[in-house]
Amino acid sequence: MLGAGLFPLVVAGCGAGGSEPASITGDQELLQEHGFADADAHEIIDRLEALPVAERPQDLIASVTATSLQLQDDAGREAELPLPEDQFYLSVAPFVETTHECAFHSLTTCRGELRSRELTVSVVDSSSGEVLEEGPRTTHDNGFLGLWLPRGITAELTCTLEDYTGTASISTQAEDDLTCLTSLQLT
Repeated sequence: MLGAGLFPLVVAGCGAGGSEPASITGDQELLQEHGFADADAHEIIDRLEALPVAERPQDLIASVTATSLQLQDDAGREAELPLPEDQFYLSVAPFVETTHECAFHSLTTCRGELRSRELTVSVVDSSSGEVLEEGPRTTHDNGFLGLWLPRGITAELTCTLEDYTGTASISTQAEDDLTCLTSLQLT
C-alpha cells in the first residue's frame, strides 16, 4: 500500500494534477478486487464510464488527470495507472440548464444533466483543421461522453442536441489541462 503523500491523488471530481508515473504504482489488491488486475488505464476508464450509475462502485473513487488514472477505495488503498503517452482523455458533460464546476473527471461521482442523450459531436484541430471526431455520440448514464484525443493539440469541440449547440476550445497540451469539461452550454 502506498503511504500518504507518495503521489497526489485526486479523490473528487476536481483537484490538483499529478506527475506522470512510469508504470502502475500502488496497491495491486485494489485493482484485483475491482476486476482491473489485467486492465490498463484506457480500459478501466472506458469500463467505468460505460457503467450505469446504479452499478458504479460505491467504495471506489476513480479520477482522471491529464497523465494518469488515480484510484482510491474506502480502505484508503491507492493505485495510479499512466494514461497512454499519445492519448488524452476528456470527459464532456454538455448541458442546457444545470452543471457543476470540475477540472479532473471523477468516473464514479461526476454527473451531468444530459443522461443517455444522442448528440452530434465534432472535434477539429485548431492548427491543422483536421477533423478528429465527427458524428453522433450518446452520453453515458452519468451525462458524460468520453473522448480519447491526441496529446499536444488545441481544438474546437462542438456539440449539438436537436436545436441546441455549444462550442468550446479544448487543449491536450499541458499536465493541468481539464479532463472534465462541464462548461459547454448548449443554447
